[in-house]
Amino acid sequence: MGRYTRLRRIRTMDPRQDHEKIFVLLTRYEFPWDYLQGVSTAFLRDYGVPRISRLLDRTQEFERAGQKRYDDTLLFAHEMVRDGLDSPRGRATARHLNRIHGRYRIPNEDYLYVLATTVVGPKRWIDRYGWRPLSWQETESLALVGRRLGTMMGITGMPADYAGFERLLDSYEREMFAPDPANRRVAAATLRVMAAWYPRPLRPLAVRFTLALLDEPLLAALGFEPQPAWLRTAAHRVLRARAVLVRLMPARPGWWAYRHRPRSYPFGWTLDDLGPHWAHGRPTEPLADETSPLEKR
Repeated sequence: MGRYTRLRRIRTMDPRQDHEKIFVLLTRYEFPWDYLQGVSTAFLRDYGVPRISRLLDRTQEFERAGQKRYDDTLLFAHEMVRDGLDSPRGRATARHLNRIHGRYRIPNEDYLYVLATTVVGPKRWIDRYGWRPLSWQETESLALVGRRLGTMMGITGMPADYAGFERLLDSYEREMFAPDPANRRVAAATLRVMAAWYPRPLRPLAVRFTLALLDEPLLAALGFEPQPAWLRTAAHRVLRARAVLVRLMPARPGWWAYRHRPRSYPFGWTLDDLGPHWAHGRPTEPLADETSPLEKR
């Protein structure tokens, strides 16, 4: 398989009908590492909004079980699309996710913003540091998968396309980014999780490298100082060099789809393992397009 074979295939597909197939090709074959980096950056953007970070700070999820919270977030996305968003597994995952969030009073606009970060974050990362930029088919597949996920979560007012998600994210950040002690506490807890992936002597450098990739409005909202210009330049060049090397490598073969290996579940996981343990004591509600058991009677 040539390096651009999948891209040529993707360019023949219609995102309106094939967005889930394109999403799988994008996240499991073409850009698995870059997609995860984009999502990780999206986590940090969420913390620039005091209303969001205060809620996360109160739950203490990142302080008590930061690695599990990180893994669970990625695994929820994996479980929803593994057999298709509208498969029994995808729907069960959405109901479980809604059960967790149902405990909190979260404004719809915050849901919209967090959803937008998961659509826009990977696109911006891949276009900057991936081995090639995303095609328009891949870009719109991110938005359409995000829209379907949002519908299953009961989110309203979602943009129709990627450009709409990007405008929503930028306008929300201009209005809502602000320094707050909770922002820094939750961001620091997340950075500790990320640093723990590296040998102890390298952890301070790993944190500084991550901060060097963040834009100044986000750093200000999180309460961190910008890194020196030489480090920002070095971080950018390291990732661009990686992109060149990846471009020269063979394409990932069809039998070797990327599969996330979460540190929290070395022996595997089930849907019931995901999320805080208290969530299992809450009843699940039908999705917006499902009929409740009482209505069926």
